[in-house]
Amino acid sequence: MAETGVIGCGCRGVSGRNFFHPGGFSLKSCFLEQRMKRNRNFFRSVSMIPPFKRGRFITKLRSVNGNSRIFSMDAREKSRSFVLVSSRHKRVPVFVMMPIDTFGIDDSGCPKIKRLKALTVSLKALKLAGVHGIAVEVWWGIVERFCPLEFKWSLYEELFRLISEAGLKLHVSLCFHSNMHLFGGKGGISLPLWIREIGDVNKDIYYRDKNGFSNNDYLTLGVDQLPLFGGRTAVQCYEDFMLSFSTKFEAYIGNVIEEISVGLGPSGELRYPAHPSGDGRWKFPGIGEFQCHDKYMMEDLMAVASQEGKPQWGGRDPPDTGCYNSFPSGVPFFEEGNDSFLSDYGRFFLEWYSGKLICHADAILAKAADVLRRRQEEEKSSVMLVAKIGGIYWWYKTSSHPAELTAGYYNTALRDGYDPVASVLSRHGAALHIPCLDMADSETPEKYLCSPEGLRRQIHDVSKKWTLHVTGRNTSERFDEMGLRQIRENCVQPNGDTLRSFTFCRMNEKIFRVENWNNFVPFIRQMSADM
Repeated sequence: MAETGVIGCGCRGVSGRNFFHPGGFSLKSCFLEQRMKRNRNFFRSVSMIPPFKRGRFITKLRSVNGNSRIFSMDAREKSRSFVLVSSRHKRVPVFVMMPIDTFGIDDSGCPKIKRLKALTVSLKALKLAGVHGIAVEVWWGIVERFCPLEFKWSLYEELFRLISEAGLKLHVSLCFHSNMHLFGGKGGISLPLWIREIGDVNKDIYYRDKNGFSNNDYLTLGVDQLPLFGGRTAVQCYEDFMLSFSTKFEAYIGNVIEEISVGLGPSGELRYPAHPSGDGRWKFPGIGEFQCHDKYMMEDLMAVASQEGKPQWGGRDPPDTGCYNSFPSGVPFFEEGNDSFLSDYGRFFLEWYSGKLICHADAILAKAADVLRRRQEEEKSSVMLVAKIGGIYWWYKTSSHPAELTAGYYNTALRDGYDPVASVLSRHGAALHIPCLDMADSETPEKYLCSPEGLRRQIHDVSKKWTLHVTGRNTSERFDEMGLRQIRENCVQPNGDTLRSFTFCRMNEKIFRVENWNNFVPFIRQMSADM
């Protein structure tokens, strides 16, 4: 498919006038001219696309307790954050994430910590450099590896003790995904073995694309409320894991453990696995593919379409959406026309697809918030609950934002897709964790219409609206002075506030090389000073 510098949208508006998007394309308005003028920067008004219900769109989702809930697009809810702190943090604590191969599997099939002595020395060096804490991934596939409800925490007891004795704090990521794709399938941490046994019989517990390929890195959100796992639903499995963790490490929570992020999807992020990087199906900057072809997601789509009086919309995902490595130009769904993302069907599908993801976050964060709230009321301690989102910055300057749509963010030039996400986080008192803090627009390929800066601005805006704490991390490994300076500058938000914390990805042997260490230590000291 031919590459183009800009994507044109020729939607014909009532006034017939052209409006120009900052990314460079011409957009003929489909909506009221005055509304467009007020939102000329990125046309971020959710109300510009009407809800669908018997001829109109709504954003109507099912809450955790089963009651119908309308997610407001206005800032009518205040964050119920567990951590009451000043809104202006002038110092940014830095957590360094553990090496990607911290854990291995021994000859008996049991997990182990690798290179324990070297790790101990590294922790001491990081503490001397001024690092605040360590980010540790707590894997479902390690702790509940062999049998349901049989939790083995000994590896993490040893690791947390080492980190605590080094005088470092902890950011804990509860990981309900696999990272085997990062090792080409020949290493890494899988989902629990008993989950994989269920998956061998029923592959529909995993996400599927339109060609039937499944992704076994994370359970499809179609099974969130289905008792397919020894009588438990997927959400109940996640809740039991979180309860066991909070019981085992109650002495650490709010003391050594300052932040807990809860896995919500692939790589722990709230998104669909639309851009699988480990098996050759996708490569940057492909738009990705919708991931809703397991039977449970398709059954739900058919049921919702029938409820809307449009059963013909329930048997498929949108036609003409290209493939993983397509560019937006020439892909009808991401341009205009009868079956585009602007059509009645396109809006219906994207509301459903993104709404399922928001319901997924709502369900899991409700359980996590309840577990932490009870623990903190008992112990009179505080810890920050964190939710991660993906940084889908390529094709951001197009009208349809196709790579974001396939990932589950209904974010276009006409709609703010991160507002409902922030609303859910606010409801449960969770901080928002964003990537791409090392990236600048000038460092990305112009022809792919990338804008990590635009994405960050948009997310900062919704975070401010919903009174959310913001934390973040780098996406690429950076040790150069320019990259570290970029991170430091991006940790200061447009209103002058600083991020609550920053996670450096990740600890490895490169960080301790003299030329890198000489840049890294001043960076840590500057982040720890008044910014």
